[in-house]
Amino acid sequence: QVQLVESGGGSVQPGGSLRLSCAASGFDLDYGAIGWFRQAPGTEREGVSCISGEDGSIYYADSVKGRFTISRGSAKNTVYLQMDSLKPEDTAEYYCARVHPIVLFGCRPLDAWGQGTLVTVSS
Repeated sequence: QVQLVESGGGSVQPGGSLRLSCAASGFDLDYGAIGWFRQAPGTEREGVSCISGEDGSIYYADSVKGRFTISRGSAKNTVYLQMDSLKPEDTAEYYCARVHPIVLFGCRPLDAWGQGTLVTVSS
């Protein structure tokens, strides 16, 4: 059974940084991909960033390019999302999910989702 657990959310002032973590189990990231998605109140869930453990492909939404960095951790099946220069519009619930092969489908969710972690950017 595929399971994902997010951590690292919180409140930060504009311009600040946070690092989110996603710990996955039930599949081998060396043969798959994980992505981060976010949803703000009243909006649709959007893809933020995805990384493939199989071929190293990385995707970033235009809104976060140059500010967010996705990476794999030293622990197997762990993915981080380093978020710098945070803006109020980054405020949302952030989820990680197993995703389709990025080179074929872009950053699209496949099946399992984590429970979410809230990021609030406010002065």
